[in-house]
Amino acid sequence: MTVKNEATTDLKSAKSQKTTEDFAKYFQPPSLKDAKKRGKEDVRVHYDFGIPEEMQGIGKGKHYLIRTYGCQMNEHDSETIAGILEQMGYSSTEDEMEADVVLFNTCAIRENAEDKVFGELGHMKRIKKNNPNLILGVCGCMSQEESVVNKILKSYPQVDLIFGTHNIHRLPVLLRDAMFSKEMVIEVWSKEGDIIENMPKVREGNIKAWVNIMYGCDKFCTYCIVPYTRGKERSRRPEDVIAEVRELARQGYKEIMLLGQNVNAYGKDFEDIKYGFGDLLDEIRKIDIPRVRFTTSHPRDFDDHLIEVLAKGGNLMEQIHLPVQSGSTEVLKKMARKYTREHYLELVRKIKAAIPHAALTTDIIVGFPGETEEQFQETLSLVEEVGYDFAYTFMYSPREGTPAAEMADSVPEEVKKDRLHRLMEVQNRISKEKNLALQNQIVEVLIEGESKTNPDVLAGRTRTGKLVHLSGDKSLIGTLVNVRITEAKTWTLWGEIVAKVEV
Repeated sequence: MTVKNEATTDLKSAKSQKTTEDFAKYFQPPSLKDAKKRGKEDVRVHYDFGIPEEMQGIGKGKHYLIRTYGCQMNEHDSETIAGILEQMGYSSTEDEMEADVVLFNTCAIRENAEDKVFGELGHMKRIKKNNPNLILGVCGCMSQEESVVNKILKSYPQVDLIFGTHNIHRLPVLLRDAMFSKEMVIEVWSKEGDIIENMPKVREGNIKAWVNIMYGCDKFCTYCIVPYTRGKERSRRPEDVIAEVRELARQGYKEIMLLGQNVNAYGKDFEDIKYGFGDLLDEIRKIDIPRVRFTTSHPRDFDDHLIEVLAKGGNLMEQIHLPVQSGSTEVLKKMARKYTREHYLELVRKIKAAIPHAALTTDIIVGFPGETEEQFQETLSLVEEVGYDFAYTFMYSPREGTPAAEMADSVPEEVKKDRLHRLMEVQNRISKEKNLALQNQIVEVLIEGESKTNPDVLAGRTRTGKLVHLSGDKSLIGTLVNVRITEAKTWTLWGEIVAKVEV
């Protein structure tokens, strides 16, 4: 077995002994102290990705299956993994009995996501027994956690391969090692890697596409594991991002989503140019692609220039995801969010003044360690004041390796559940009010496909990201249409097509 941390080390003994002490000698666990010591090492950009000669065509006649958990970044990583596998000759399958390679691309944000993966690994034990040649792998954010890798070593010997978030480009070599080794192959880099351009991708559909603009996060919110699993902030060069967007426009894509753990921090790591996220959006705004969105943004980095560019409209959608996490300045300080309630509300005021029809969405955590009822009430009042179109709401759960996990979790589970329920009641009412205001209005909708619940109904999204169901011929999929809203519900709108939009 091999594990790569700062360097690759031979660890065959670790698998046989399967003890925490042995493995810990070679694997650096998440550490706030160490992570904040990140150096200023240059991040190089590579344009020479290719499949090693001995692995070209090795997947001919074979199949792969990727199960993806977590955020859009993980989904986009899976597109890259699929692209690499298909360049090696593999074909996609959804049948685990047919698959020759099964990879779980994992999420570390919440414990229940990890539990699902461990359940799936247990299920794969029987399949692996019936097909000993199957390569079973775990990748993504969970792989960057020492406790997770140690648990796999101890309890899931059917796993052949573990790699992390920084070395996806090494997949062909890692697969080779897994095929020809009798030991589990582990390559996890605790230090983030360079930026690898020109990796192949298998995108889902031909209407919407993800475009990664940066990697990592330097914010170190006390509850979040992402700075450890994704590394420091590294921005792709603007010319590479713009070239990718132009190519997607040439291929006929109608919408792109710019991705980053904190897109607002884009360009802050450049030393040779002064170029930020607002500058990038201003250039992309001129490309002939109908719709441009982005996620996710941090209020601390949402500057006036970005608001000014977004206000130009055009293909820049007026949907802004602006995670607040809490409405209490005291809780925000414990979360290390580095802004106050007042700063956040002033930012919202600026956005609404510049973009009157902007739809704001957010993330909120209830029951953070030490949160009082009074502080929770501040969150409710902020939700009322901002008037979010939608909110992703969560009960706090500790993540090992984060500072918050060391805080006394003084909020009982039943109190967390009650607060979550009350928060959702408030947000559901506001969401429905926002949707009711659209009744009888004409809105632009991108038809994305059939409804998930009824193949005879089409589904699409407004410029502000609202889901619309309507009747129409399937030939309309992938087109922009003007729709009159006939019925408004809490989560969805129903409408009828008025006319196609010329683009």
